[in-house]
Amino acid sequence: MSIPSSKKSRPLKTGDMLIGALLRVPAQAIHRRIIQDLNAAGFEELSLPHIAVLQFPGPDGVRPSTLAERAGMSKQAMNRLLGSLEDSGYLLRSDAPDEGRARVVRFTRRGHAAYDKIHDILRDIEREWSAELGSKDFAQLKELLARVWDSPLIRSVRVCDGSALHPRARKRMPRAPQRSGRSAG
Repeated sequence: MSIPSSKKSRPLKTGDMLIGALLRVPAQAIHRRIIQDLNAAGFEELSLPHIAVLQFPGPDGVRPSTLAERAGMSKQAMNRLLGSLEDSGYLLRSDAPDEGRARVVRFTRRGHAAYDKIHDILRDIEREWSAELGSKDFAQLKELLARVWDSPLIRSVRVCDGSALHPRARKRMPRAPQRSGRSAG
């Protein structure tokens, strides 16, 4: 889909941006900052695609298929990322106890160190954002995002806690009650 030429020539105004871009662009900036700071701290093997594995709530003790679902990618693509992290000494894949052939991901000592460093970086980013926005506005931003996180707006599509599943599994999920006075259409 191409952008009409009339829209190409206009300068981008954040006030005209839709919610997807307003959330995505800062998230991408955070991901890039995490990788930049990890690399500077000695975790040179990590690159932007590894964020798909390292994103909240982390991969430790999780099946590769669940990680793929969280990241919105194929199991094969996730297993390639896991392989590169395993080759670099950040994690191991081992048999899941009492689950037949299932495998789970486990951090190595180096993986735990990198994940701890991510938390330090995120705390630094929060301090910087709070200084930029002001502590009151930053607290409000976090409060509003937490409300969205806990709301029905994303509950059916949130995957970090395994609550949103493959479309076949989603069919088994109970439907959210409709608000009175509104049509389903």
